Amino acid sequence: MNILILGGGGREHALAWAVLQNPKCDKLIVAPGNAGIARIAECADIDILDGGAVAEFAQENAVDFIIIGPEAPLAAGVADRLREAGLLVFGPSQAAARLEASKSFTKEICDAAGAPTAAYARFTDVAPAKDYIRQQGAPIVVKADGLAAGKGVIVAMTEAEALEAIDDMFGGEFGAAGAEVVIEEFMEGEEASFFVLCDGETALPIGTAQDHKRVGEGDEGPNTGGMGAYSPAPVLSDAIAERAMAEIIRPTLAEMAKRGTPYEGVLYAGFMIKDGQARLVEYNCRFGDPECQVLMMRLGGQALDLMQAAAEHRLAEARVNWADDHAMTVVMAAEGYPGSYRKGTQIRGLDALPETAAQMCFHAGTRAAEGKVLANGGRVLNLTARGATLAEARDRAYAMADTLDWPEGFLRRDIGWRILG
Repeated sequence: MNILILGGGGREHALAWAVLQNPKCDKLIVAPGNAGIARIAECADIDILDGGAVAEFAQENAVDFIIIGPEAPLAAGVADRLREAGLLVFGPSQAAARLEASKSFTKEICDAAGAPTAAYARFTDVAPAKDYIRQQGAPIVVKADGLAAGKGVIVAMTEAEALEAIDDMFGGEFGAAGAEVVIEEFMEGEEASFFVLCDGETALPIGTAQDHKRVGEGDEGPNTGGMGAYSPAPVLSDAIAERAMAEIIRPTLAEMAKRGTPYEGVLYAGFMIKDGQARLVEYNCRFGDPECQVLMMRLGGQALDLMQAAAEHRLAEARVNWADDHAMTVVMAAEGYPGSYRKGTQIRGLDALPETAAQMCFHAGTRAAEGKVLANGGRVLNLTARGATLAEARDRAYAMADTLDWPEGFLRRDIGWRILG
């Protein structure tokens, strides 16, 4: 098969790495890719938000299967345009991708499906939003309704912090994403990620993970796109997962199908877990980043078979074969992230890193220039490893980090702390 992956981050590097483990893959193209992806696949410079341009490129290059990595092309309707061109696509339609593109839409679906989630209210003006916060008190959660690259959520522990978040969002800090705001009840518990493949009818769980959103150790500081993750997440036990499938996932998918917008692709559910029950925090319509890195490290080549089965509406016959293993990824970010940071600093030592089924460095924000690899984003590298235990995976991941020479980068040293201490 000739396969095209859209995207250029750590998630797409991990997807590319897993796809290449499968002998079914004859040729792999990634658009736009990055310096790490360019070492294992052909990179193409096309506008991945332009469905017509992607369709034309796919047809010219005899592409058999397209995997859409990030949320922006999904929200832009690229999957629809590709399907209209007769191409096989992994990723939801624009209408179905509203589960991520609009927090208020997700709440509406949860209400209709009876899925347990936080109590909420939505606002388009500052004054009533602030009045609601004063009535409810803190802690409380303020969310930009639209896509904000994983950063449009403020978990406000004080009323003042929540009121400031309202000013920031309506003041344009998150652009159009903050034109409408959803304010939610603060849910107590432990958060975990649940990944399910969907083909419009069948839903197949493919793994659990736990992300570390805060920039600082001990989960301190501002939210980021994710500073590290591990899989599986013990807090999301089989019993809790089965109950979540029955109470949250399947009712959501049934409601989407009932509305004429069946969901196809991967559905990533963020759960808050307390007393043996999961409540929905949010949906994402793509593999998480950095959760994808640990899932792909554990799934390997079968990831391609599973995604193809979802795209061809054959999930009912698909099975996931899990090894009894663990994986961890540690994010190295540019100093200053998630605030302002410098681009263009050189990363040395990458050639000394192992590239095996147990250890891989996935590039997130890098570019190549004059034979050097330069940082080109906030989150730059994902040092990813697997092991028989989580402690073994952690030791392998941090050993990779310690090999690198990049003084302008930083990382958290406590990924997995809830389990490992």
